[in-house]
Amino acid sequence: MTTPDVTVVVAVYNTMPYLTECLDSLVGQSIGHERLQVVAVDDGSTDDSGKELDRYAQRYPDVFTVVHQPNSGGPAAPSNRALDLATGRFVYFIGSDDHLGEEALERMVACADANESDVVVGKMVGTNGRYVHQKLYTGNRDVTLDDSELPYTLANTKLFRRELVEKHGLRFPEDMPVGSDQPFTIEACVRARKISVISDYTCYYAVKRGDASNITYRANHLARLRCVQRIMEHTAALIPAGPRRDAVFKRHFDWELTKLLQKDFPTLDAGTRRQVCEGVGALVDAYFTDGLRDGTGVKRRVRFGLARSGAVDELTRAIAQETEHGAPPFLLEGDRAFASYPGFRDAAVGLDERYYEVLGESVAGRLSAGTRLESADWEQEGTDFACVVRLRAGITGDTSSAVVALAQGAMPQSADKPGARKLPADAQRPERGGTLTAEAAKDGGTLLTARIPLALTPTKRGARLYVDVAGSTYEIPIRTEGQPMPLARRWGSTDPHRVAANTNTKGRLVITTAPLREPKSGVGARLRRTLSRSKRK
Repeated sequence: MTTPDVTVVVAVYNTMPYLTECLDSLVGQSIGHERLQVVAVDDGSTDDSGKELDRYAQRYPDVFTVVHQPNSGGPAAPSNRALDLATGRFVYFIGSDDHLGEEALERMVACADANESDVVVGKMVGTNGRYVHQKLYTGNRDVTLDDSELPYTLANTKLFRRELVEKHGLRFPEDMPVGSDQPFTIEACVRARKISVISDYTCYYAVKRGDASNITYRANHLARLRCVQRIMEHTAALIPAGPRRDAVFKRHFDWELTKLLQKDFPTLDAGTRRQVCEGVGALVDAYFTDGLRDGTGVKRRVRFGLARSGAVDELTRAIAQETEHGAPPFLLEGDRAFASYPGFRDAAVGLDERYYEVLGESVAGRLSAGTRLESADWEQEGTDFACVVRLRAGITGDTSSAVVALAQGAMPQSADKPGARKLPADAQRPERGGTLTAEAAKDGGTLLTARIPLALTPTKRGARLYVDVAGSTYEIPIRTEGQPMPLARRWGSTDPHRVAANTNTKGRLVITTAPLREPKSGVGARLRRTLSRSKRK
């Protein structure tokens, strides 16, 4: 019997009707049936998934091998059973609710043969709202775990050389309900001679099911914690401590452990919160190196630090307060800035203040979220005219760097999402015109009152706050947050202008100054001419 080029492993549990599209995408592969083996294991499905597999096995007996077994509680056992039956030179894993591009297997096998690759990662995209990390797919290339975004793409949905799999006895841990593919994938990538990426063709379509019943979405906090503990322990045994291990573990701190400490954490019962805190803290203590700590944003870093300190109450309060009120204000102290979360400089917590410090990461979005307009009005003294803007800014401490000014032109496209931007080091920042006073806000942060002089010049400018945080200058558009705008005013006797404050389509305060034009015809023009003649008489 001819050895197939690739064995596709399908672990199946209650995935109708998605399973049909998955199987159709396999039998329709351009690689051809003579080069393909499909091993599908029905893990005790209670819907029609088992019958659907049998239907395809009857139609394509030379392609399909179907096994039925009692439910095992996860994809590891059926995947292992399929591996024992695999005969292809390569093995490929697909979720039974996902599907492949028509040329996927042919392209991946050709890539592996041409490059002598042991692992090939075909481009994956999400459908139906499923998120799939895309930064790995920047070009067809060879990668490793420590020089690319591969650690953020650790699902087993890849092409593996079966000789590598069997040589090292790679199998899926069957006592992990979620994440069992990560130990397999990580070890395969560590032991592979070469890992190649296909970016110019979408090989895999990952589907988020309408009932959100993918097993990853259903696991509880403690189950997910136990799984990530196993994954990190397995990885630590494969990769010595150092930058290579940190490159992999950055993913687990950024994703798996971060997800355990989000807005649902305060809703857990006290015992579960304590267990999660202890488990995360142990992993932080073991693997959160100084390099990982300083490369992690302050929000996550504080949560990890509080978990490590066993400060369950402070951690719960930090998450709940940020969920309800947004990020706490930044405390500015010279060139340093700190996020004043619970536990900051609290001797009872005993957490190094470096966990609370802004360490080079951009905080544009958080500054924007903490900045809002309180009021805007006009002020005239003789011929001088000014806009008085009162706003709450998410900063405390040394606010002497703050400037409120009117800036010409639109914010760059890249700034639209966070609503603010970190200025380049050589960028010009406006000088303070007029006056600026600061006072503490009752709900945290600082109230800034700026008197901005206006000129009789046609302009349309956005109101912005400029402030230095941790050695960088940020430009923050002032959002009106639904505050009423002052009525437009006429200003100037010899050269009359109209000055108006408006909210633009992005919700930002814009001040417009334009000359008042005399009407050339109509009742207004005739009345103006009559008044002019009366004055001459």
